[in-house]
Amino acid sequence: MKRLALTTASLALAAGMAFAAEHETTVRMGTEGAYPPYNFLNDSGEVDGFEIELGNELCARAELTCEWVTNEWDSIIPNLVSGNYDTIIAGMSITDERDEVIDFTQNYIPPASSAFVGTSEDADLTGGVVAAQTATIQAGYVAESGAALIEYATPEETVAAVRNGEADAVFADKDYLVPIVDASGGELMFVGEDVQLGGGVGMGLRESDTELKASFDAAITSMKEDGTLNEMILKWFGEDAATYE
Repeated sequence: MKRLALTTASLALAAGMAFAAEHETTVRMGTEGAYPPYNFLNDSGEVDGFEIELGNELCARAELTCEWVTNEWDSIIPNLVSGNYDTIIAGMSITDERDEVIDFTQNYIPPASSAFVGTSEDADLTGGVVAAQTATIQAGYVAESGAALIEYATPEETVAAVRNGEADAVFADKDYLVPIVDASGGELMFVGEDVQLGGGVGMGLRESDTELKASFDAAITSMKEDGTLNEMILKWFGEDAATYE
């Protein structure tokens, strides 16, 4: 079975190389640049993070020339569809709703936990105010939970809302929240239970770009098979991060 998977991946990678040779274009990789450790701007003003390292490796394996484009989260799908870039690689969870508009590769982060963070263990998660980034699966969850949802354009603003008392808690990817809580010196803490949402994180593409999707799928498969994807996940998210078996 493993040999068959590797053979299929090799064929798809070859197809991706053929795609690159035929089209001779640069693949524009769209990201947010504001969601560490997935993606962020470093001190030099360049995009950095797990997804940048991952995307560069995927492009190298598929023999594609790639460049990075940043876009605000709330318009990241419309700008993919309109052709401003060719992929979304921005901590985007795979959901049925999004899959109706765009296509996804297989996930490169397994389904993981979302979590609540507040300044008190008594934070009201069902009748209080909960902050979430707009157009995220976390915002959708809060909207249906009975809590009062307050949405912000950036993840930093959701945490700031808790710190300044505008919200009782923030609900976001736990991977994003862990380093913030650790660095808060006890000001912030996890409250309530973790919640499993979505089908993992994948790369978004236009539904018409089937060859490009096949190329990236094959590159992701090859990284899962040789262990380099797990190594990259542990590097950026820590030893407790979920990995692939």
